[in-house]
Amino acid sequence: MQPPRFSARSELASLQRYNSGLTLDDVAQRAGGRRIAKLGSNENPHGPGAAVREAMADAISRPFVYPDPSARALAAEIAGATGLAGERVVFGDGSEDLLNVLARAVLRPGDEVVTLFPSFPLHEDYAVMMGARVTRIELTQERRIDMEALLAAVARPVRLTLIANPMNPAGVWLAPDDLNALLAAQHPDSLLCLDEAYVEYAAGADYVSCLDRLGAHDKPLLVLRTFSKAHGLAALRIGYGVSNSDDVIGAMNLVRTPFNVNGVAQAAALAAMQNTDEMVTAVAETVRERKRMATALTGMGLEVLPSKGNFLFVNCARPSVEVADQLIDLGVIVKPWKQAGYENFLRVSVGLAWENDQFLDALVCILKGRP
Repeated sequence: MQPPRFSARSELASLQRYNSGLTLDDVAQRAGGRRIAKLGSNENPHGPGAAVREAMADAISRPFVYPDPSARALAAEIAGATGLAGERVVFGDGSEDLLNVLARAVLRPGDEVVTLFPSFPLHEDYAVMMGARVTRIELTQERRIDMEALLAAVARPVRLTLIANPMNPAGVWLAPDDLNALLAAQHPDSLLCLDEAYVEYAAGADYVSCLDRLGAHDKPLLVLRTFSKAHGLAALRIGYGVSNSDDVIGAMNLVRTPFNVNGVAQAAALAAMQNTDEMVTAVAETVRERKRMATALTGMGLEVLPSKGNFLFVNCARPSVEVADQLIDLGVIVKPWKQAGYENFLRVSVGLAWENDQFLDALVCILKGRP
Protein backbone atom coordinates (compact mmCIF):
# COMPACT_ATOMS: atom_id res chain seq x y z
CA MET A 1 0.00 0.00 0.00
CA GLN A 2 1.39 3.39 -0.98
CA PRO A 3 1.59 5.99 1.81
CA PRO A 4 -0.97 8.77 1.46
CA ARG A 5 0.20 11.98 -0.19
CA PHE A 6 -0.20 15.41 1.34
CA SER A 7 1.11 18.73 0.03
CA ALA A 8 3.11 20.86 2.45
CA ARG A 9 3.38 24.64 2.12
CA SER A 10 5.08 25.66 -1.13
CA GLU A 11 7.65 27.77 0.75
CA LEU A 12 9.22 24.58 2.09
CA ALA A 13 10.09 23.20 -1.35
CA SER A 14 13.53 24.86 -1.45
CA LEU A 15 14.50 23.92 2.12
CA GLN A 16 16.60 21.01 3.26
CA ARG A 17 16.51 19.41 6.68
CA TYR A 18 19.05 21.05 9.00
CA ASN A 19 22.30 19.13 9.33
CA SER A 20 22.56 18.65 13.09
CA GLY A 21 25.90 16.86 12.89
CA LEU A 22 26.96 13.35 13.81
CA THR A 23 26.62 11.83 17.26
CA LEU A 24 29.14 9.62 19.03
CA ASP A 25 26.97 6.59 18.34
CA ASP A 26 26.87 7.48 14.64
CA VAL A 27 30.64 7.04 14.26
CA ALA A 28 31.57 4.54 16.97
CA GLN A 29 31.67 1.52 14.67
CA ARG A 30 33.74 3.21 11.97
CA ALA A 31 36.17 4.64 14.52
CA GLY A 32 37.36 1.13 15.33
CA GLY A 33 37.49 1.50 19.09
CA ARG A 34 39.36 4.82 19.06
CA ARG A 35 38.39 7.60 21.38
CA ILE A 36 36.17 9.92 19.41
CA ALA A 37 36.97 13.63 19.18
CA LYS A 38 33.56 15.24 18.69
CA LEU A 39 34.42 18.55 17.05
CA GLY A 40 31.44 19.15 14.80
CA SER A 41 28.87 20.99 16.92
CA ASN A 42 30.75 23.80 18.74
CA GLU A 43 29.99 22.36 22.16
CA ASN A 44 31.87 23.19 25.36
CA PRO A 45 33.48 19.84 26.26
CA HIS A 46 34.33 21.07 29.75
CA GLY A 47 30.64 21.10 30.62
CA PRO A 48 28.94 23.11 33.38
CA GLY A 49 30.37 23.58 36.86
CA ALA A 50 29.36 21.91 40.10
CA ALA A 51 26.87 24.59 41.16
CA VAL A 52 25.04 24.27 37.86
CA ARG A 53 24.89 20.49 38.14
CA GLU A 54 23.46 20.80 41.66
CA ALA A 55 20.78 23.20 40.43
CA MET A 56 19.86 20.75 37.67
CA ALA A 57 19.58 17.88 40.13
CA ASP A 58 17.33 19.91 42.41
CA ALA A 59 15.07 21.04 39.58
CA ILE A 60 14.62 17.56 38.13
CA SER A 61 13.12 16.43 41.46
CA ARG A 62 9.93 18.35 40.53
CA PRO A 63 9.12 17.16 37.00
CA PHE A 64 5.36 17.26 37.64
CA VAL A 65 5.27 21.10 38.00
CA TYR A 66 5.06 23.35 34.95
CA PRO A 67 7.98 25.78 34.66
CA ASP A 68 7.59 29.54 34.99
CA PRO A 69 6.37 30.50 31.49
CA SER A 70 8.24 33.80 31.67
CA ALA A 71 11.38 32.52 33.47
CA ARG A 72 11.11 35.53 35.76
CA ALA A 73 14.00 34.66 38.08
CA LEU A 74 16.32 34.24 35.12
CA ALA A 75 14.96 37.38 33.45
CA ALA A 76 15.69 39.34 36.62
CA GLU A 77 19.24 37.99 36.69
CA ILE A 78 19.80 38.99 33.07
CA ALA A 79 18.29 42.41 33.76
CA GLY A 80 20.67 42.89 36.67
CA ALA A 81 23.66 41.90 34.55
CA THR A 82 22.74 44.11 31.60
CA GLY A 83 20.97 47.06 33.19
CA LEU A 84 17.97 46.42 30.95
CA ALA A 85 14.39 45.74 32.05
CA GLY A 86 13.45 42.12 32.66
CA GLU A 87 10.30 42.68 30.60
CA ARG A 88 12.55 43.22 27.58
CA VAL A 89 13.86 39.63 27.73
CA VAL A 90 12.33 36.73 25.80
CA PHE A 91 13.34 33.08 26.19
CA GLY A 92 13.52 30.18 23.81
CA ASP A 93 14.26 26.49 23.60
CA GLY A 94 17.79 27.44 22.56
CA SER A 95 18.54 30.51 20.46
CA GLU A 96 17.67 28.37 17.40
CA ASP A 97 14.08 28.34 18.68
CA LEU A 98 14.19 32.13 19.03
CA LEU A 99 15.21 32.46 15.38
CA ASN A 100 12.06 30.52 14.49
CA VAL A 101 9.96 32.61 16.87
CA LEU A 102 11.41 35.83 15.43
CA ALA A 103 10.62 34.78 11.86
CA ARG A 104 7.03 33.89 12.73
CA ALA A 105 6.60 37.11 14.70
CA VAL A 106 7.84 39.64 12.16
CA LEU A 107 8.16 38.22 8.62
CA ARG A 108 5.52 38.29 5.92
CA PRO A 109 5.56 36.86 2.37
CA GLY A 110 7.74 39.05 0.19
CA ASP A 111 9.62 40.72 3.06
CA GLU A 112 13.37 41.14 2.61
CA VAL A 113 15.88 39.70 5.08
CA VAL A 114 19.55 40.69 4.92
CA THR A 115 22.14 38.31 6.30
CA LEU A 116 25.84 37.57 6.00
CA PHE A 117 27.18 34.64 3.98
CA PRO A 118 28.39 31.95 4.54
CA SER A 119 25.72 31.76 7.18
CA PHE A 120 24.25 29.67 9.93
CA PRO A 121 21.66 27.98 7.67
CA LEU A 122 18.71 28.64 9.98
CA HIS A 123 19.21 32.38 9.57
CA GLU A 124 18.04 31.87 5.99
CA ASP A 125 15.77 28.85 6.35
CA TYR A 126 13.26 30.39 8.74
CA ALA A 127 12.99 33.47 6.55
CA VAL A 128 12.30 31.31 3.49
CA MET A 129 9.80 29.31 5.54
CA MET A 130 7.77 32.50 6.00
CA GLY A 131 7.94 33.41 2.31
CA ALA A 132 10.53 36.15 2.79
CA ARG A 133 13.36 36.96 0.35
CA VAL A 134 16.96 36.59 1.55
CA THR A 135 19.69 39.00 0.49
CA ARG A 136 23.16 37.62 1.16
CA ILE A 137 26.13 39.87 1.92
CA GLU A 138 29.06 37.65 1.02
CA LEU A 139 32.55 37.86 2.42
CA THR A 140 35.08 39.75 0.33
CA GLN A 141 37.84 37.94 -1.54
CA GLU A 142 40.01 38.64 1.51
CA ARG A 143 37.46 36.70 3.66
CA ARG A 144 36.31 39.82 5.48
CA ILE A 145 32.83 41.19 6.09
CA ASP A 146 31.93 43.44 3.17
CA MET A 147 31.03 46.51 5.21
CA GLU A 148 30.33 48.70 2.17
CA ALA A 149 27.73 46.26 0.87
CA LEU A 150 26.31 45.61 4.33
CA LEU A 151 25.86 49.30 5.16
CA ALA A 152 24.20 49.96 1.81
CA ALA A 153 21.79 47.07 2.38
CA VAL A 154 20.74 48.01 5.92
CA ALA A 155 20.18 51.63 4.95
CA ARG A 156 17.19 50.45 2.91
CA PRO A 157 13.84 49.74 4.63
CA VAL A 158 14.38 45.97 4.71
CA ARG A 159 12.18 44.11 7.16
CA LEU A 160 14.97 42.35 9.06
CA THR A 161 18.76 42.31 9.13
CA LEU A 162 20.02 39.16 10.88
CA ILE A 163 23.76 38.88 11.57
CA ALA A 164 25.82 36.50 13.66
CA ASN A 165 28.64 38.31 15.45
CA PRO A 166 31.03 36.49 15.52
CA MET A 167 29.90 34.83 12.29
CA ASN A 168 29.14 31.14 12.17
CA PRO A 169 30.83 29.35 10.39
CA ALA A 170 33.45 31.88 9.28
CA GLY A 171 34.41 33.09 12.78
CA VAL A 172 35.05 36.66 11.61
CA TRP A 173 33.40 39.55 13.38
CA LEU A 174 32.35 43.18 13.40
CA ALA A 175 35.00 45.43 14.92
CA PRO A 176 33.64 48.14 17.27
CA ASP A 177 33.78 50.82 14.57
CA ASP A 178 32.00 48.47 12.15
CA LEU A 179 29.24 47.81 14.69
CA ASN A 180 28.83 51.54 15.31
CA ALA A 181 28.59 52.15 11.57
CA LEU A 182 26.00 49.39 11.23
CA LEU A 183 23.83 50.86 13.96
CA ALA A 184 24.11 54.32 12.45
CA ALA A 185 23.20 53.07 8.97
CA GLN A 186 20.17 51.04 10.09
CA HIS A 187 16.92 52.24 8.53
CA PRO A 188 14.44 53.28 11.25
CA ASP A 189 11.71 51.04 9.81
CA SER A 190 13.91 47.93 9.96
CA LEU A 191 14.65 45.48 12.75
CA LEU A 192 18.30 44.67 13.33
CA CYS A 193 19.10 41.37 15.09
CA LEU A 194 22.59 40.43 16.28
CA ASP A 195 23.04 36.73 17.07
CA GLU A 196 25.80 36.61 19.71
CA ALA A 197 25.89 32.87 20.36
CA TYR A 198 29.69 32.92 20.70
CA VAL A 199 30.14 36.23 22.50
CA GLU A 200 31.98 34.74 25.50
CA TYR A 201 34.80 33.61 23.21
CA ALA A 202 35.14 37.01 21.55
CA ALA A 203 36.81 39.06 24.29
CA GLY A 204 39.31 41.70 23.30
CA ALA A 205 39.57 45.36 22.40
CA ASP A 206 38.66 44.54 18.79
CA TYR A 207 35.18 43.24 19.71
CA VAL A 208 32.18 44.73 21.48
CA SER A 209 28.80 43.19 22.24
CA CYS A 210 25.74 44.91 20.85
CA LEU A 211 24.23 44.67 24.33
CA ASP A 212 26.53 47.55 25.22
CA ARG A 213 24.75 49.67 22.60
CA LEU A 214 21.19 48.47 23.19
CA GLY A 215 20.02 50.96 25.81
CA ALA A 216 21.02 54.05 23.83
CA HIS A 217 19.98 52.85 20.37
CA ASP A 218 16.97 54.66 18.87
CA LYS A 219 15.95 52.03 16.28
CA PRO A 220 14.52 48.50 16.76
CA LEU A 221 17.27 46.17 17.94
CA LEU A 222 17.32 42.57 19.19
CA VAL A 223 20.32 40.70 20.61
CA LEU A 224 20.26 36.89 20.91
CA ARG A 225 22.34 34.87 23.36
CA THR A 226 22.56 31.17 24.25
CA PHE A 227 23.58 28.97 27.17
CA SER A 228 24.46 26.13 24.77
CA LYS A 229 28.02 27.16 24.00
CA ALA A 230 30.28 28.68 26.67
CA HIS A 231 27.96 27.69 29.53
CA GLY A 232 27.92 24.05 28.42
CA LEU A 233 24.13 23.53 28.49
CA ALA A 234 23.58 22.43 24.89
CA ALA A 235 21.47 19.41 25.87
CA LEU A 236 19.06 21.54 27.92
CA ARG A 237 18.21 23.95 25.08
CA ILE A 238 17.90 27.46 26.47
CA GLY A 239 18.61 30.85 24.96
CA TYR A 240 17.32 34.38 25.30
CA GLY A 241 16.80 37.59 23.40
CA VAL A 242 16.95 41.17 24.67
CA SER A 243 15.40 44.08 22.81
CA ASN A 244 14.91 47.82 23.18
CA SER A 245 11.49 47.41 21.55
CA ASP A 246 8.39 46.39 23.49
CA ASP A 247 6.74 45.65 20.15
CA VAL A 248 9.39 43.08 19.20
CA ILE A 249 9.30 41.34 22.58
CA GLY A 250 5.51 41.42 22.66
CA ALA A 251 5.22 39.86 19.21
CA MET A 252 7.72 37.12 20.03
CA ASN A 253 5.91 36.30 23.27
CA LEU A 254 2.64 36.00 21.33
CA VAL A 255 3.94 33.35 18.93
CA ARG A 256 6.24 31.29 21.14
CA THR A 257 4.78 28.30 22.94
CA PRO A 258 3.75 29.06 26.55
CA PHE A 259 6.23 26.76 28.32
CA ASN A 260 9.02 26.72 25.77
CA VAL A 261 11.87 26.55 28.34
CA ASN A 262 11.76 23.65 30.79
CA GLY A 263 12.33 24.01 34.53
CA VAL A 264 15.68 22.20 34.59
CA ALA A 265 17.03 24.48 31.88
CA GLN A 266 15.84 27.59 33.73
CA ALA A 267 17.45 26.47 36.98
CA ALA A 268 20.70 25.54 35.26
CA ALA A 269 20.90 28.82 33.35
CA LEU A 270 20.26 30.84 36.50
CA ALA A 271 23.00 28.97 38.36
CA ALA A 272 25.32 29.40 35.36
CA MET A 273 24.89 33.17 35.46
CA GLN A 274 25.49 33.25 39.21
CA ASN A 275 28.56 30.97 39.10
CA THR A 276 30.79 31.90 36.19
CA ASP A 277 34.31 31.03 37.40
CA GLU A 278 34.46 27.59 35.78
CA MET A 279 32.96 28.91 32.55
CA VAL A 280 35.56 31.69 32.39
CA THR A 281 38.35 29.15 32.96
CA ALA A 282 37.00 26.88 30.22
CA VAL A 283 36.68 29.78 27.77
CA ALA A 284 40.27 30.86 28.44
CA GLU A 285 41.48 27.32 27.76
CA THR A 286 39.46 27.21 24.52
CA VAL A 287 40.92 30.53 23.36
CA ARG A 288 44.46 29.22 23.98
CA GLU A 289 43.70 26.01 22.13
CA ARG A 290 42.08 27.96 19.28
CA LYS A 291 45.32 29.86 18.75
CA ARG A 292 47.40 26.67 18.92
CA MET A 293 45.18 24.89 16.41
CA ALA A 294 45.18 27.85 14.02
CA THR A 295 48.98 27.97 14.12
CA ALA A 296 49.25 24.23 13.44
CA LEU A 297 46.75 24.34 10.56
CA THR A 298 48.45 27.34 8.99
CA GLY A 299 51.71 25.44 9.31
CA MET A 300 50.17 22.70 7.15
CA GLY A 301 49.73 25.28 4.39
CA LEU A 302 45.97 25.59 4.90
CA GLU A 303 43.91 28.76 4.84
CA VAL A 304 42.42 29.38 8.30
CA LEU A 305 40.10 32.31 8.85
CA PRO A 306 40.61 34.40 12.00
CA SER A 307 38.00 33.41 14.56
CA LYS A 308 36.33 34.85 17.65
CA GLY A 309 34.26 31.70 18.15
CA ASN A 310 35.07 28.32 19.69
CA PHE A 311 35.73 26.95 16.20
CA LEU A 312 37.88 27.47 13.11
CA PHE A 313 36.88 27.64 9.44
CA VAL A 314 39.51 25.81 7.41
CA ASN A 315 40.02 25.61 3.66
CA CYS A 316 41.16 22.05 2.89
CA ALA A 317 41.72 22.86 -0.80
CA ARG A 318 39.68 19.76 -1.63
CA PRO A 319 36.04 18.73 -1.03
CA SER A 320 35.53 18.94 2.72
CA VAL A 321 32.84 16.24 2.60
CA GLU A 322 35.55 13.78 1.56
CA VAL A 323 37.97 14.99 4.24
CA ALA A 324 35.29 14.82 6.94
CA ASP A 325 34.38 11.29 5.89
CA GLN A 326 38.01 10.15 6.12
CA LEU A 327 38.34 11.79 9.53
CA ILE A 328 35.51 9.62 10.86
CA ASP A 329 37.64 6.51 10.31
CA LEU A 330 40.29 8.17 12.50
CA GLY A 331 37.82 8.95 15.28
CA VAL A 332 37.24 12.63 14.53
CA ILE A 333 33.93 14.41 13.86
CA VAL A 334 34.00 17.79 12.10
CA LYS A 335 31.40 19.64 10.02
CA PRO A 336 32.02 19.89 6.28
CA TRP A 337 30.51 23.07 4.87
CA LYS A 338 28.15 22.65 1.92
CA GLN A 339 27.02 26.17 1.08
CA ALA A 340 27.89 27.31 -2.44
CA GLY A 341 31.44 28.54 -2.82
CA TYR A 342 32.61 27.04 0.47
CA GLU A 343 32.51 23.33 -0.32
CA ASN A 344 36.25 23.02 0.40
CA PHE A 345 35.86 24.43 3.90
CA LEU A 346 35.25 22.52 7.10
CA ARG A 347 34.32 23.92 10.47
CA VAL A 348 36.15 22.32 13.37
CA SER A 349 35.24 23.01 16.99
CA VAL A 350 37.95 23.70 19.54
CA GLY A 351 37.75 20.82 21.99
CA LEU A 352 39.90 19.45 24.77
CA ALA A 353 43.64 19.33 24.09
CA TRP A 354 43.64 15.59 23.30
CA GLU A 355 40.71 16.00 20.90
CA ASN A 356 42.46 18.83 19.09
CA ASP A 357 45.67 16.79 18.86
CA GLN A 358 43.75 13.82 17.48
CA PHE A 359 42.19 16.04 14.82
CA LEU A 360 45.49 17.64 13.84
CA ASP A 361 47.29 14.31 13.63
CA ALA A 362 44.47 12.74 11.63
CA LEU A 363 44.33 15.66 9.21
CA VAL A 364 48.06 15.44 8.56
CA CYS A 365 47.61 11.76 7.68
CA ILE A 366 44.77 12.51 5.29
CA LEU A 367 46.52 15.40 3.59
CA LYS A 368 49.63 13.28 3.08
CA GLY A 369 47.65 10.28 1.90
CA ARG A 370 48.64 8.05 4.83
CA PRO A 371 46.18 5.64 6.52
